[in-house]
Amino acid sequence: MTGGPVASRAAAGFTRRYAQPPAGLWAAPGRVNLIGEHTDYNDGFVLPFALPQSTVVAAGPLPGADAGEARWTVWSEQSGEQISFGAAEVAEPRRVTGWGAYVAGVVWALREAGLPVPPARLAVASDVPLGAGLSSSAALESAVLTALVDLFGLDLPVTDRPRLAQRAENHYVGAPTGIMDQSASVRCRAEHALFLDCRSLETEHIPFDLGAAGLAVLVVDSRAPHRHVSGEYADRRSACESAAERLGVPALRDVTADDLDAALGRLDDPVVRRRVRHVVTENARVLETVDLLRAGRLAETGPLLTASHASMRDDFEITVPEVDTAVEAALHAGAYGARMTGGGFGGCVLALVEAAAADAVGDAVRTAYAERGFTAPECFTVLPGPGAHRLS
Repeated sequence: MTGGPVASRAAAGFTRRYAQPPAGLWAAPGRVNLIGEHTDYNDGFVLPFALPQSTVVAAGPLPGADAGEARWTVWSEQSGEQISFGAAEVAEPRRVTGWGAYVAGVVWALREAGLPVPPARLAVASDVPLGAGLSSSAALESAVLTALVDLFGLDLPVTDRPRLAQRAENHYVGAPTGIMDQSASVRCRAEHALFLDCRSLETEHIPFDLGAAGLAVLVVDSRAPHRHVSGEYADRRSACESAAERLGVPALRDVTADDLDAALGRLDDPVVRRRVRHVVTENARVLETVDLLRAGRLAETGPLLTASHASMRDDFEITVPEVDTAVEAALHAGAYGARMTGGGFGGCVLALVEAAAADAVGDAVRTAYAERGFTAPECFTVLPGPGAHRLS
């Protein structure tokens, strides 16, 4: 597998910047979460699948480097910047900022885990849209992690890699993300969705062969970018954690749909009650979606996707007019179901559609945007792709 244009650009960038070819190329995808939003940090269930879009890292060891003066250099095609950081910057979280923090964070997390990371040079290229809720940051972390582990033969099983990448983002970058994004980027399989228990980290690859069913997932980039480091995301997480403590459970995952009414009756704050209701009902929707996919009833998952969006809009209050408009327009144009995907406050919408109708649904969304004076969205169809892997 060559990796296509993105891999070629990463390899060419490496050769141009460092005057020699890379030792190898490694790719990690962005992800779409089919269903299960804001359940991951509540020890719940999620069902993402990997995008065909990916981040590619071209990497090689730094020739003649003194391990006692470790230094890493990274060039980004997207920003046009080249940064370099040493052991001092890696030793302390947030010393490296911007996009470079995700790279430095991976080096920091590896070293914190007792895994030596020799000096290296990297070049990064990507076609994962930024700020669209498709986990461009997890794709970068996972590609860098896969490259460094493979390049230097580090002893880090695949099952342990998502947690380490999450640690890099949580503690070095300072973004309070759950485990889903990194798990999807590292562990997904083509033509499958990844059913992940965010407490045990047990996974099951659920068949999700859209092509065989004559279906497609239409992704609508709302062009209303979201930012995970914002206070809104942290506020939602804090509300969930405080509610779990009030209810005397380790996490909201431990409140079942049958327990919900009783649990809500013990909470005084109406905002917190809405947050809890979303998480509990969303976990139930994930489990029901998995059952339908196991039975090959893909189209029947549509109403669950739509119900998930209504819950995010009304109970978790994380949607914005652009994504609500996209969902409404897609449903009116015949989508089986549609929902926002990602952390919220912008980002992307996914719609489950007949493959032959994808263009018409996309046109309907664009028309609805134009009528409301929104910036035109970008619409594209996706099929589930593979997780992080070496290209060459």
